[in-house]
Amino acid sequence: MIARVGPACHAGAVTARLAALLLTPLLTLALGAATVPAHAESAPGAAEPAVTGYALESTPPRVIERNADGLTTVTVVASLLHPSGRRVSTPGARPRRLLAAAHRSGLRAELLLSGWNNHIQDFDARAAHRLLSSPRRIRRVAGQLARAVRTQSWDGVNLDLERLRRADAPGLVRLAAQLQRRMPAERTVSVDVSARTSLRAYRQAGYRLRELGEVVDLVQLMAYDQHGPTWSGPGPIGALGWQRAALRAALRVVPADRLDLGVAGYGYTWPRAGTGRSITVAGARRLVRRDGAVARWRPAVGEWSARLSDGTRLWWSDRRSYAARVRLAEEHDLHGLAVWRLGSADRLTRPLIRPGS
Repeated sequence: MIARVGPACHAGAVTARLAALLLTPLLTLALGAATVPAHAESAPGAAEPAVTGYALESTPPRVIERNADGLTTVTVVASLLHPSGRRVSTPGARPRRLLAAAHRSGLRAELLLSGWNNHIQDFDARAAHRLLSSPRRIRRVAGQLARAVRTQSWDGVNLDLERLRRADAPGLVRLAAQLQRRMPAERTVSVDVSARTSLRAYRQAGYRLRELGEVVDLVQLMAYDQHGPTWSGPGPIGALGWQRAALRAALRVVPADRLDLGVAGYGYTWPRAGTGRSITVAGARRLVRRDGAVARWRPAVGEWSARLSDGTRLWWSDRRSYAARVRLAEEHDLHGLAVWRLGSADRLTRPLIRPGS
């Protein structure tokens, strides 16, 4: 989930891959008890939802420490998928520093495998397809990730492969299952899923939610990027109504205790001319303050908006937005929340902020 100007995931071209589709039921039967997930721990005492915070490898360790009271897990963008789909990068010194900072703060730390490609500045759909369409590549990549978890003491792996095709869905299930087989039971596997509002739309986007929910410890629903500068006009990053619809669809097949609601901790700009960009929460407030504009809270969608004097429109999701999503997660008895991203969002604290507090 790299910060970018582009939608979280576009449904790719639908290309039938009969062999992969036929293998999926066999995979589920064959793995059976071997892939029963060891659920990720909830917040201490299970009195509040668990909270995951995503972090880029460039995040200063002090950001982890500053947010530690409001977190359960830190998920670090630590490994990139090679364009060939045959291998992944080994987490370097910077991700390992964040791993150490998380453990010093008593938090879990997951290694995030990202399909982001710095050369094209987008998620690499071809690389993901090359990986997920090949059982041999899946086994190889799963082995590489499991080795990194073992040798570097990560607490699990998070899969963030976006812009998938429908035909990629069986491979994503297989990759998660292979990771479960290759790691100790106490190590977790989570998967990031771009929000959609129907099961059919999830399938079109490359996610077989029922099967994923059976092999992963957590499905983390990326309920943001509903609107953005390069794919829509101005609008909320993730409106409450849209998130509710995405949750309703997902909860039809994924148990609530294996589902996290993804929450935006950022915003976007829509200038009159040129291309907009992503902004941090503090950056959005700063733009409004310097311009002398008025920020307006939109209760129906649970986000802020503003119009600058040059006509630029802004939408962003902050601590008040987060409070509304805490309530939404609790209403549905979800496992927890997952915030993109630390260093951009407002500081996370416990007890969790709730509406009216």
